[in-house]
Amino acid sequence: MSQKRQTIAIIQKDLRSITANKRMLAALLVVPIVLTVVMPSISLLALRFLPEDTQDMERMLALLPLGEQTGDLSRDMPGLLLNYVMPTFFLLIPIMAASVMAAVSFVGEKEKRTLETLLYCPLSLRQVFRAKVLAAFSLSELVSLASFGLMLAILEAETILLVGAPVLPGFTWVLVMLLVSPALSLIAVTLIVRVSAKAKSVEDAQQGAVFLILPVILLGAGQFSGLMLISPWMLLGIGLLCAVLAAVLLRRALGRFTYEALLERQ
Repeated sequence: MSQKRQTIAIIQKDLRSITANKRMLAALLVVPIVLTVVMPSISLLALRFLPEDTQDMERMLALLPLGEQTGDLSRDMPGLLLNYVMPTFFLLIPIMAASVMAAVSFVGEKEKRTLETLLYCPLSLRQVFRAKVLAAFSLSELVSLASFGLMLAILEAETILLVGAPVLPGFTWVLVMLLVSPALSLIAVTLIVRVSAKAKSVEDAQQGAVFLILPVILLGAGQFSGLMLISPWMLLGIGLLCAVLAAVLLRRALGRFTYEALLERQ
């Protein structure tokens, strides 16, 4: 079997491990659904019950560019929600997906006693590492794209019903889906797969995701409190920085990945 087929076989095996495990599949799907469907739906419905002079909302709307302010809360809030608040959730989703994938990475192989079998395949250790990273990255991006499609469909339908007009996604989403989210996903996947090679349990491997989630939560809190909104320029800078960091981390991880480091903590 060629190296390409071996790599695809490892990727397919990891993906099947996730889809066949109902507990892990639920963990992979519940958080994106809550973030991209439940929370924005509650926010839109709240427009019907909250007073229009709410100070927090006024402070957030004041941060919008002047060209996007109409003075009508019911029309401005859906645009604010879609183009400025929701993108931060798509920085969380790839990290969450990567943490779930730790269960089928090297630490998962150790727990299932299948690591030795994996290492007997014709691929080198670096190629096996790349296959594990590619499997987690592919799943993370698939979850992000599916979440975006679901969120956009439901949010547009609710906006039309409540406001009478659709809200258009802005250029921010191009940067989020094509640059920031993939770069952040690769960072999370590389770190968690690398940690999983040394970890004794899935929980140990997943702890690394906490350090990536905290900055995103703080960024989201800043928006909800009305302190700041993420601009396209800010997203571009974050995306470029994450892309460079992802490339450096992946290269260093491959350079330090050895059989001794993988087997010493079994």
